[in-house]
Amino acid sequence: MKGILDLKKIAFLQLAVIIYTLSGVAAKQAALYDAMTPGFLFYYGVEIIILGIYALIWQQLIKRIDLSIAYANRSMAILWSMIWAVIFFGEIITIKNMIGVAIVLAGTMIINSDDE
Repeated sequence: MKGILDLKKIAFLQLAVIIYTLSGVAAKQAALYDAMTPGFLFYYGVEIIILGIYALIWQQLIKRIDLSIAYANRSMAILWSMIWAVIFFGEIITIKNMIGVAIVLAGTMIINSDDE
């Protein structure tokens, strides 16, 4: 059956989500520069390339995984975005952030679990 996820499919889904969230890092970097300056254009270009790579990977994934399950796993972007915010921008994670991510993780695990 197409919808059942094994560890390999979950790993590829997470890789796709990680790639997708890196586009946000590039976007935030681009925002640090004035519009149409070399720094802005570079990071904007990086963002477009990342999104193109993500689109190709995503299309291959949804061939093999039910769309409803794949989209549920995209919610993990919240976790990865928070990790990148800390690593790349030195942002602080609050208790509310952690509780919210825990709820998302729990929901994702429920959706990925076998119904039987």
